[in-house]
Amino acid sequence: MFGRLTPLVKKLLIINVGIAVLQMVIKIDLGDYFGLYFILSDEFKPYQFITYMFLHSTQSLMHLLGNMFALFIFGPLLEQFLGQKKFLILYMVTGIGAGLFYTGVNYLEVRGVKSDVEEYVSNPTSQGFNQLLVDHGDNLNPEIYKFVDYFDRNQENTELKADSVRYAWQLYDLYGNYNMVGASGAVFGILAAFALFFPNTELFLLFLPFPIKAKYIVGFYILYEVYSEFQRAPGDNVAHLAHIGGALIAFFLVRYWKQERNKFY
Repeated sequence: MFGRLTPLVKKLLIINVGIAVLQMVIKIDLGDYFGLYFILSDEFKPYQFITYMFLHSTQSLMHLLGNMFALFIFGPLLEQFLGQKKFLILYMVTGIGAGLFYTGVNYLEVRGVKSDVEEYVSNPTSQGFNQLLVDHGDNLNPEIYKFVDYFDRNQENTELKADSVRYAWQLYDLYGNYNMVGASGAVFGILAAFALFFPNTELFLLFLPFPIKAKYIVGFYILYEVYSEFQRAPGDNVAHLAHIGGALIAFFLVRYWKQERNKFY
């Protein structure tokens, strides 16, 4: 059942791996230009909802290898079952939908961060800066807390106030001025669709000596992504919302296709 490489899956693998190799050869991170930026960023362009899903991190090959391995394992059977047209629709709609879902939810969070930063900038104080970090500073370099202590001991120093304002805007940039890349949203769409079409297919995991049904593996993985989003570990820069979004879009798309098939028959 697994292992037969189908035409569209093969093309997607070639495109994703080819672009990654190109980035390594020319030593340019194309994510800086074609990654998906926050919708209010000056760097945002509408076409990024498509281009981001064919790019991967240049910092770690595991990002690319993980996505391509999942596409290689689960994609061929789905392509054979759905046909090339529907499989391409699944891949593109879940990938683009994941980006839209991520952007929509992220907008609510970033809007709150921007509001807090603007409020702080209007009246910079040591206490206010500390509260800003407590609320939104999870992903900052721990070195910033040395500045917090120094600022606390010199609260009326105008230079330190100016520095704190600069740090506050840098904090906003962490939320509102970075890009997202990767096929993970589309890949999670494929995983979810596979579990919905073939829920009782038994799969072997490398670290377990017995098979587990696809619906349990994929269900657990999605629940883990939800947990990881709400209990985000320090330094975690994975776009869990995009993964969740891809799976959600796949759920509704597969449900629609099943209804259409039932109506036809």
